[in-house]
Amino acid sequence: MIEATGKLKQVVAQMRNKETDKKRAFLTLEELRPLPEDTNTYKSVENGAPLEHMGSTIYQPENTGCGRTFLLEPKSVLVNEQEKKLMDSENAIASLQASKEYLEKQMKEVENNLTELLQQDPAIARQIMSMTV
Repeated sequence: MIEATGKLKQVVAQMRNKETDKKRAFLTLEELRPLPEDTNTYKSVENGAPLEHMGSTIYQPENTGCGRTFLLEPKSVLVNEQEKKLMDSENAIASLQASKEYLEKQMKEVENNLTELLQQDPAIARQIMSMTV
């Protein structure tokens, strides 16, 4: 039961993270879509990420120490990436929701089994109640 509770908390946290990713992708798409196709758009790249990208111009601050890097990308590339992130997040959320439902069902079965066991043998219930942690 304790293991299932831990797994359930982990799944719920993962769902929250994916919901945040989904919302970020959605909001980014909402900002990108109305822009004209010839608008210069830039993608932030994590430090240490490969900077080789076909047709992209690399912009990296010089001597700043913070190391933010931006790639000039066509609007269509950024839109496609955000749409993929949105779909991936939705798929992950659906999968995590199924896991969450399964874990909740397992926990309910364990609770029911414990309740039934304690009702069948009140001596066990008294023994458990007398235990100190």
